Amino acid sequence: MARQHFDSLDLKILEMLSDNARKPFLEIARETGISGAAIHQRIQKLTASGVIMGFKTAINPAAVGYQTCAYIGIILNDPTKFNEVVKRLEAIPEVVDCHFTTGTYDIFAKIYARNNAHLLQIIHNKLSLDLGRTETLISFKEVFKRPIPIIKDHGND
Repeated sequence: MARQHFDSLDLKILEMLSDNARKPFLEIARETGISGAAIHQRIQKLTASGVIMGFKTAINPAAVGYQTCAYIGIILNDPTKFNEVVKRLEAIPEVVDCHFTTGTYDIFAKIYARNNAHLLQIIHNKLSLDLGRTETLISFKEVFKRPIPIIKDHGND
């Protein structure tokens, strides 16, 4: 998708929703001085154009029993097997992100497990790839996570 250009209202809406995806449209309308119907139309336009990809609930993994977060780098023996490996990763519910990358790894995936023993079980029983080599990095702690910044100066790239 090509970068889109936004007016100041679009940028303000995106910024507000990035801070709180559950912010009521009427509250956004009040804070921007625009009617609720106009805000609703703008959000529908931003969604239809693919700028807003949805509204999600962020769940604390530890609160629901997932104590271990790991990243798995995969180096494929045969790069033509990329789609096959991705399908295998998609079948593992604990794999929450998957990226096609440059550099050392062909694929980089994020995985949550109940604990280290569960992670090992997932790697050996669900992930065991005869298609390549893996390297696992365990995250001790997520230091911060934030949404992408909304660029207010949308002039020259």
